[in-house]
Amino acid sequence: MEFIIQLTVVVVCLLFGARKGGIGLGLAGGCGMLTLVWIFDLQPGQPPVDVMLVIIAVVAASATLQASGGLDVLLQLAEKLLRRNPKYISLVAPLVTCLLTMLCGTGHVVYTLLPIIYDVAIKNNIRPERPLAASSIGSQMGIIASPVSVATVSLAAMLALSGSAAIDFITLLSLTIPATLCGILAIALFSGFRGKDLRDDDDFLAFINTKDNHDYVYGTAPTLLNSTLPRSSWLAMGIFIATILVIALLGAFPALRPHGNGVPLSMVLMIQMCMLCGGAFIVLFTDTALAAITKNDVFRSGMVAIVAVYGVAWMADTLFSHHLLQIEAALAGVVSDHPWTYALALLLLSQFVNSQAAALAAVVPIALAVGVPPALIAATAPTCYGYYILPTYPSDLAAVQFDRAGTTRIGRWVINHSFLPVGLIGVGVSCCVGWLLAHAYGLM
Repeated sequence: MEFIIQLTVVVVCLLFGARKGGIGLGLAGGCGMLTLVWIFDLQPGQPPVDVMLVIIAVVAASATLQASGGLDVLLQLAEKLLRRNPKYISLVAPLVTCLLTMLCGTGHVVYTLLPIIYDVAIKNNIRPERPLAASSIGSQMGIIASPVSVATVSLAAMLALSGSAAIDFITLLSLTIPATLCGILAIALFSGFRGKDLRDDDDFLAFINTKDNHDYVYGTAPTLLNSTLPRSSWLAMGIFIATILVIALLGAFPALRPHGNGVPLSMVLMIQMCMLCGGAFIVLFTDTALAAITKNDVFRSGMVAIVAVYGVAWMADTLFSHHLLQIEAALAGVVSDHPWTYALALLLLSQFVNSQAAALAAVVPIALAVGVPPALIAATAPTCYGYYILPTYPSDLAAVQFDRAGTTRIGRWVINHSFLPVGLIGVGVSCCVGWLLAHAYGLM
């Protein structure tokens, strides 16, 4: 009974923090911590310091990339690709947004591309809902497949700290990258045929029947094609991508890392050093203004993620470490007989906290403690993206707003919206592929 009451406190804090959004999730975790420690006399758990340090290093490098203008280079290249293949926008758009997220480590890059995707679709008489919904989902699916995202580095750090030698950083990516790309392909194929064609949509045809509405729907969109980006922006992008490649090589070939006592240095530490060094090289060779680094969207969203992971993970560790023996006794049989329950719990919690990193930080340590195999955790990692179930995430809402034709919508019952089927297909296919790959690699 005591555990149920304490768990209720944790859930209430999560719901309150999720409702407030942003940094409120981490702050609510602090309220939960104080309640558990002061009122219920629980011993404080361990905050995820190593995970937070990795996140800080990655965010610092990514924010430096944006401040240097390197991110604009990637966005310009993405726009060229989208406008070069207008008939295949439903296939190309989600792939582009996913790849950008994988490179940059954040799904927030999608906001710049959404009006471009809409413009390409509507000018070619393609239902905008098809590429817009898929692109919003694709941008978030790419997070767990990115070597520099908060969610991926957090998961890699937690698996490494658990003592799992089989699932290292490279092995994790060898599961999540192909699984995610297969999921993207699935949603692209589905999106190419969903909904009515514009010429057969009576509501759309009635809406554009007036000149004002027609001009509004087919109006111009912002573009980066005519922008001449400085050489320093290209150099910054090159440094950032080179840093990612160095991290990948160090993960794939442990012999390249420094050795202490004959043991290769941990990839958790190598990621931190390489990302900080990459950011420093960008500043050194591009003369990027240091003040601009802390003022951009990537830095702000990254700091919010750190606070969220801090508060949520610390609160969860405090509760579950105190009741670990009870939880193991209650869940060991369930997890053993029905391993999919772990993935379902992660999916649902992600919807509540609106953060893949925060969901992983709360669920993975518990899963490892009760005996969930690390290979299963890695194979089903895409289920950390579940906040497409309700249309509350900013990228989904932005897609609705950018669709001036009104085809991307939220239904009367809220749950019947444009993103739910796309998300279910994408995450579902990704998990199935991850599961098959884990078996093919001999991990399970």
